[in-house]
Amino acid sequence: MSHCHNLSLKPLPGSLSGVSISISFSKTSPLFSFLRCSFRRTRFRAMASHVVGYPRMGPKRELKFALESFWDGKSSADELQNVAADLRASIWKQMADAGIKFIPSSTFSYYDQVLDTTAMLGAVPPRYSWNGGEIGFDVYFSMARGNASVPAMEMTKWFDTNYHYIVPELGPDVNFSYASHKAVQEYKEAKALGMETVPVLVGPVSYLLLSKPAKGVEKSFSLLSLIDKIIPVYKEVVAELKAAGATWIQFDEPTLVLDLDSHKLQAFSDAYSELESSLSGLNVLIETYFADVPAETYKILTSLKGVTGFGFDLIRGTKTLDLIKTEFPLGKYLFAGVVDGRNIWANDLASSLTTLQDLAGTVGKDKVVVSTSCSLLHTAVDLENETKLDQEIKSWLAFAAQKVVEVNALAKALSGQKDEAYFSSNAAAQASRKSSPRVTNEAVQKAAAALKGSDHRRATNVSARLDAQQKKLNLPNLPTTTIGSFPQTMDLRRVRREFKAKKISEDDYVKTIKEEINNVVKLQEELDIDVLVHGEPERNDMVEYFGEQLSGFAFTVNGWVQSYGSRCVKPPIIYGDVSRPKAMTVFWSSMAQSMTKRPMKGMLTGPVTILNWSFVRNDQPRFETCYQIALAIKDEVEDLEKAGITVIQIDEAALREGLPLRKSEQDFYLKWAVHSFRITNCGVQDTTQIHTHMCYSNFNDIIHSIIDMDADVITIENSRSDEKLLSVFREGVKYCAGIGPGVYDIHSPRIPSTEEIADRINKMLAVLESNILWVNPDCGLKTRKYSEVKPALSNMVAAAKLLRTQLASAK
Repeated sequence: MSHCHNLSLKPLPGSLSGVSISISFSKTSPLFSFLRCSFRRTRFRAMASHVVGYPRMGPKRELKFALESFWDGKSSADELQNVAADLRASIWKQMADAGIKFIPSSTFSYYDQVLDTTAMLGAVPPRYSWNGGEIGFDVYFSMARGNASVPAMEMTKWFDTNYHYIVPELGPDVNFSYASHKAVQEYKEAKALGMETVPVLVGPVSYLLLSKPAKGVEKSFSLLSLIDKIIPVYKEVVAELKAAGATWIQFDEPTLVLDLDSHKLQAFSDAYSELESSLSGLNVLIETYFADVPAETYKILTSLKGVTGFGFDLIRGTKTLDLIKTEFPLGKYLFAGVVDGRNIWANDLASSLTTLQDLAGTVGKDKVVVSTSCSLLHTAVDLENETKLDQEIKSWLAFAAQKVVEVNALAKALSGQKDEAYFSSNAAAQASRKSSPRVTNEAVQKAAAALKGSDHRRATNVSARLDAQQKKLNLPNLPTTTIGSFPQTMDLRRVRREFKAKKISEDDYVKTIKEEINNVVKLQEELDIDVLVHGEPERNDMVEYFGEQLSGFAFTVNGWVQSYGSRCVKPPIIYGDVSRPKAMTVFWSSMAQSMTKRPMKGMLTGPVTILNWSFVRNDQPRFETCYQIALAIKDEVEDLEKAGITVIQIDEAALREGLPLRKSEQDFYLKWAVHSFRITNCGVQDTTQIHTHMCYSNFNDIIHSIIDMDADVITIENSRSDEKLLSVFREGVKYCAGIGPGVYDIHSPRIPSTEEIADRINKMLAVLESNILWVNPDCGLKTRKYSEVKPALSNMVAAAKLLRTQLASAK
């Protein structure tokens, strides 16, 4: 089929499926002809290479801007779909040109791959009023973001990454049906361009294990009991893919790296046994990532019938190497994840090639497929776009586009076609990084090493400290506050860009930021909020802002990584030892405090979050780098206190995120992570109130470590997760410090009523004492508009006052 006008890929308007090629490429389009010929020319190469997945946003965040334009009503569904089609075609072409043999399709998403699977299965919660048929943008984005009438589904962290997925809500009454043909449409879309791809699906077992019981369903409900109900839908998808001509299919089953009990392992085995007959005639890859596969799981996985290949993360799962060398099924393909999908350091090609050659000796050279350790979704897109990055540091790096080239270079080398010049250049960069004097600071290393002799606890217990703080702060019962950031307007972003580009003077910049802070302070006073924030108008990102002022960090211009939906972050690169040359926030916090008599929070990002939300050096243990950052933040905390700031918030939003996936490794991580937080504030007076904030993770299983952080007040996401946090207090955990479970979800444009917020506070009062309870949103307000923020905060304050009155009258 040579002309796109003959194609029949015509999804419903606003559907999740790929668009008709004719929308993006006319039959005379040079781009279409070029892509078609390029794809066909590079359809399959002799070397076996594979990429688990690829970033969706585009090198210049094209998808982000298209999504936000569509959400704001400024562009149509067709325009959004056209941008998406262009991005997909570009990604496939890039991998084809690099020589990748097994190119993934259906890893693109308008929001999240787990939500895509929910749509595929027709598992739409009743509150979204879906009436069947192909799921379109209205229902899809309502599930992701909520709407004026109903809240969004819960969002939580994807394993131990900073990516967030939308949590499926399931129960015994869900009627599953094939409701989104996205995977098949995108496969056909690639095929129409002359490209054979590997469709990727979230596997049925991981999908269920990543779900939660819907509201009203018993918490003890076995989600795996639904396996027999979703397998028929998977069979329909497989049948359509086979009919479309697919020869391979990839099932992502990342939950296989967790500590699964025998019941869950049996469910996994049963699921793929049930799928076996449907998969006949297809090559099947089961992909795992993010950690070692436990020995018992490995045995069950590799004994499955009807599976052609197995993918393993050999960067974070080095123990899996020993399992492979001990036993690997004869005749099966090993998709060896030797190129790191979660960091930006150039691969040590010589070392990786040695690993691959050892594996080839075990499984056979023709059965080794060189791959990424996981999807490249978790790294930046293309190093070529970094024209301002220090050249020496740049030579040490590889983003997604470069990692694709690394994969193919290793595959060629393994097949006897080694590019000597490429390998030589790589070896020189590796040597440069090891010997560079900018990496090491002996004084910092000594200071960090000396920390190991103490647990750095504050001298007084938290109850006594809270008493001392209340005498100084004189706060009402149920004090109100926000988490830190206020809306970042286009004008604000423009001013920061212009100052960075030296288009405006420092005086003009400071004047503008001061005016914005003053407006935020006045707004909070008008709303009658008790503990204020300055709104963080000077900050681009809660990690990058601090990294820019610390030694040992480097920064990109376009190194964006998707966090959730259209939200992207630009992680700093920690390449060397970390220290604080000068104060980072004292100027702005002092200025804000001078504008009000109410307490003004000093706002800092904690060491564990800075670590987990950065691309971290891989030449020393992570805890050593974290201790270095903790010392730098400790200096800042003490300088804020000296400047008269009496409430200091040290955000540890990512503490739970870094928790290792295997239970045997978790205790060690929690000890050094919690220790790092305590280091930051161990030297302050009892009257200085230390807050911390956490969001969008399951905290219940680490609640004792959270208590051990010894913060005076913790604000924590609660409302979007349907108040899951409160269950831990119902189960008898005693919490003596201040705590503010979020009373409304800030990631939705929906404005909660006073009554709704008051109802949430009452639920909290059922399990928490009123004298320790704070009232606050789930998270910072940076992504919202003032038209949403003002009424939401007004209702929040009104709810707190209503409850204060009720509590007072009840005495």
